[in-house]
Amino acid sequence: MEIFQNASLVRLRSHHERFLVANNDQQTVGQDRDGSSVNARWTVEFPESSSIHIRLKSCHGKYLTASNMPFLIGMRGKRVLQTLPRRLTSSVEWEPVMEGVHVRFKTRYGQFLRANGKFPPWRGHITHDVTHRSITQYWCLWDVEVLEHRDPEATPRLLPPRIKMIRDQIQMIMISLQRSLSGT
Repeated sequence: MEIFQNASLVRLRSHHERFLVANNDQQTVGQDRDGSSVNARWTVEFPESSSIHIRLKSCHGKYLTASNMPFLIGMRGKRVLQTLPRRLTSSVEWEPVMEGVHVRFKTRYGQFLRANGKFPPWRGHITHDVTHRSITQYWCLWDVEVLEHRDPEATPRLLPPRIKMIRDQIQMIMISLQRSLSGT
């Protein structure tokens, strides 16, 4: 997605006009009206294993993570946390999906990052869940504000998976050709 290719630091604003923030407990995430806080800034990283996913790193150096823990027992939404796993797995990778001028962040399992509404016990919390065609469908829409642009020389190119695979095969062939020519 183009908006992230050139971004190194972003801020995400929900449909509720609140920003995604990394809470100071360094474990949870939430929503806040103050987008100028350092806690509302997320560093964009690109995993090498995928050409369509991104990682979002908080000001605490931890990744936005889709956990398997239910937000409330008996309810559908799962907790979103900030974690620093030993191995970076698919739980810290999000696929940005454009919807008009907004973005939805999709997990590898088809669930979306959701800023919950104003009624307790959901108020101010962030979860991930499958969207439904109801009032909550808009809770998964985010505005992305680019705060810092990436150096154009260091900008990774997000390629469709098929093109990336072909490019990698060509690189392997070139390396083997160079080795065979230098060996003679």
